[in-house]
Amino acid sequence: MSLHRADSLGGRAAVVGIGATEFSKDSGRSELKLAVEAVRAAIEDAGLSPADVDGMVTFTMDTNPEITVAQAAGIGELSFFSRVHYGGGAACATVQQAALAVAAGVAEVVVCYRAFNERSGRRFGSGVRQREPSAEGAALGWNLPFGLLTPASWVAMTARRYLHTHGLTPEAFGQVAVAGRRHAARNPAAYFHGRPITLDDHASSRWIVEPLRLLDCCQETDGGQALVVTSVERARDLPRPPAVVLAAAQGAGRAQEQMTSYYRDDLTGLPEMGVVARQLWRTSGLGPGDIDVGILYDHFTPYVLMQLEEFGFCGRGEAAEFVAADALPLNTHGGQLGEAYLHGMNGIAEAVRQLRGTSVNQTAGAARALVTAGTGVPTSALILGADG
Repeated sequence: MSLHRADSLGGRAAVVGIGATEFSKDSGRSELKLAVEAVRAAIEDAGLSPADVDGMVTFTMDTNPEITVAQAAGIGELSFFSRVHYGGGAACATVQQAALAVAAGVAEVVVCYRAFNERSGRRFGSGVRQREPSAEGAALGWNLPFGLLTPASWVAMTARRYLHTHGLTPEAFGQVAVAGRRHAARNPAAYFHGRPITLDDHASSRWIVEPLRLLDCCQETDGGQALVVTSVERARDLPRPPAVVLAAAQGAGRAQEQMTSYYRDDLTGLPEMGVVARQLWRTSGLGPGDIDVGILYDHFTPYVLMQLEEFGFCGRGEAAEFVAADALPLNTHGGQLGEAYLHGMNGIAEAVRQLRGTSVNQTAGAARALVTAGTGVPTSALILGADG
């Protein structure tokens, strides 16, 4: 059972540095080099040196071990290192792990990073290839024989039920795609810079797995992104305005699987994100009306709609209208649909930019940002706020 009380992490740590490589389809260099470039850039952005870092956090499914990245980046002794499971669901949990380490005094400066050649190397969108036997893989064994081989096919099952339950058509998903690409078009770092789309473009894009079209699916990207986390007290002595971790949470729901949780009572929502949402609101004391900008994990458009509903921004089945009305600035960097697919780490960086006032699609007076990690899997999220 998930917590029924606020936790004590909020307000004790902050993101003080962000750094990234360019986002491309063929980086031309190793994943280790991408990781080191991003880590060094984040440390420099924080106004720190590699010698200040004593903690590292990354994802599983990563070829860049913490100690190897630390060595290559010129970081010395480590007192904390950690990895978080479940692909994109780990993104915000890396910051949570870093904040926990800082709050407990286990580390003082922690770098979170993710780097991969996800387009020119291993492509996650290609689905299941070879797997070692595992209890986790057994769940997939119930679905693969029926042709559910890729993430798009796994999401399509839930998306179809969502449309049926709420009497919607696939065009509802187009609102998310158009919003993301509108912001990406103004973002020079985005792969789709200068290339907005219309609802007609979305509706005419080819089917991938019905009811998902090409423009409902995120990109595949080569690149790296890193973040630096330290205490709020230390952050105030650094050159950049800190993005304070007001709340951080992880969540797994009942009957949880990795993207194939089809044996739940209801397939029209994301219970794991509901677990996270309740904890974020409890800990922060905030609600949907207090959020200035939303950076919601958009590997597939239907799950953005479901996240908005899980967090209470709108009623069930109403999220497409909510997005169409621009009721909340959403994925102002372009998201994974428009900027880059970095397993959500680039979304955390965008939230930091919004709170610093440096986003290319700046939300006036942005003081609180909600950031979510991958959905359909055990997941995580953050509420970041401006200091003071």
